Amino acid sequence: MRLSGISKSPTFLVVLLFVLFALLAAQPTAGQCLSDNGKKPAVQPDLEQSRTRLYKGESIFTLQLLDAINTATPNDNLFFSPYSLYNVLLMMYFGARDSTEKLLHTGLNLQWSDSKSTVHEAYDTARKSLLGRFDETSAVGFSSVDKLFFGRQIPVSTCMQQKFGDTIELLDYETQPEEQRMYINRWVSNATRDQIKDLLVPGAITRNTKLAIANAAYFKGTWQTKFKASETKKELFYVNSSRLEFVNMMHVEGTFSHAANEKLGCHILELPYSTGAEEDIERRAKRGNKVSMFVFLPPAEPNALSKLLGRLAAETDILHEVVNDGISRKVDVKLPKFSIEKQVEMKQVLERLGMGKLFENTANFEEFTDGREPIGFDEVLQKSKIEVNEEGSEAASATVAFSFRSSRPADPALFHCNHPFVFIIYDYGTRSVLFNGVYRQPE
Repeated sequence: MRLSGISKSPTFLVVLLFVLFALLAAQPTAGQCLSDNGKKPAVQPDLEQSRTRLYKGESIFTLQLLDAINTATPNDNLFFSPYSLYNVLLMMYFGARDSTEKLLHTGLNLQWSDSKSTVHEAYDTARKSLLGRFDETSAVGFSSVDKLFFGRQIPVSTCMQQKFGDTIELLDYETQPEEQRMYINRWVSNATRDQIKDLLVPGAITRNTKLAIANAAYFKGTWQTKFKASETKKELFYVNSSRLEFVNMMHVEGTFSHAANEKLGCHILELPYSTGAEEDIERRAKRGNKVSMFVFLPPAEPNALSKLLGRLAAETDILHEVVNDGISRKVDVKLPKFSIEKQVEMKQVLERLGMGKLFENTANFEEFTDGREPIGFDEVLQKSKIEVNEEGSEAASATVAFSFRSSRPADPALFHCNHPFVFIIYDYGTRSVLFNGVYRQPE
């Protein structure tokens, strides 16, 4: 699939990949395509309502995932894509049956529907609508590419061919595992415009590999209000009460949406990416192609970041409130210029989320082959990269120069990011968090 809608100026990019290696698992039995265990919805659901509920489930999953990854690596910078992982797990859900299907149904917050076919329809239309929004003239570009790399000898079910035909590719794992590993690496490199290379190390693909589910995502955008390169200066960043580091701090003054959220105990700033059109925020949102970074800035006090992350974990349904909560005002913004590159073993993270049984030999993924070939999953890998500069990107560290509960200060308000903060890249069209991160320190 061709990546479209990406600005040619090298301002900002994010790339990541999830690969799930399928090995031998329990012997399944035959069944029907997306059968919903024989159930059919009593009333045909409204597609738009189903998509809204799917988005809501993804936003809840986002904060659960953030909490699990932060618990696993509490002292590191974090960067990952909940959107991409959620979509890969949805594909696993479509290939699952019985207790494995129920596990994913709960873990992905799909309780709004007992029909797998309804979930698939919402997922498929959401995926197509997102990718169809951008063209070569767009100032903001996002591409997400799914792939089901089956072994040539695997009898792929008719169901999978019908539902995922454009994502299926057959590889010769049995006689050429090393060549297929390099082939997947080339696919990754192409899909991410050469940003992720040699992802799979020698030995990652073996003769026993049955299926690799992959997703590669690429994002690039320019700020609607750009930072001034001439004003970027070395400034102190307060990693904690006893450690200071110098960072390249960017600066801009402009009109932004700003909020003080009492539930989270932090200030929140929206930094929108340019759509390439001179329109107001409301019209861009209605057009469905608005993408913004939200920076969550806790108070400049000990353990403030930990408290913020704890509140986010407890308020898992708060993101849709956050993106509609700000007021437009003049703000003086300072944000670190930075890059992060991370690789995360998601298997351990999913175990923390209560989905460890997906990797046991009793897991049932018979939908992939109609029970004619046993398939199970052994590993999940994510690799991601982000660059932030004055022209565009994702973002930022933030510090509040005014009291959290103070009355509205005189304009411009100060939003200076000089201590650890949380950030998300949010897509208004799908109401999804595309990327999520925590900036604790310069790397």
